[in-house]
Amino acid sequence: RDGKVEVGAVEQPPAEFGAPVEIFAEALAHERKVTASINAIYAQAMKDDDYATQVFLQWFINEQVEEEASASEMVERLTMAGDNRAALLMLDAEMKGRAAE
Repeated sequence: RDGKVEVGAVEQPPAEFGAPVEIFAEALAHERKVTASINAIYAQAMKDDDYATQVFLQWFINEQVEEEASASEMVERLTMAGDNRAALLMLDAEMKGRAAE
């Protein structure tokens, strides 16, 4: 708490991917990186006996469990679909429905 935050440059993400599964694989890798960052902050809060920060971070930890599971499931499903256009269309329609949630 009461620390100084310095935000560095944000690396530009890739603009092109070879296949839909590559997009979700990249998203999964990013979610895992976010999870590691949150876990590191939580570990420091535990070390510092900063209980308020631990409570604050709990929501983010729970959210990351959901985000990693969602991205991982899509990687698995897209891997199974492969180049099957019908399967890809079904997944696309399913994802379109999730966008409204």
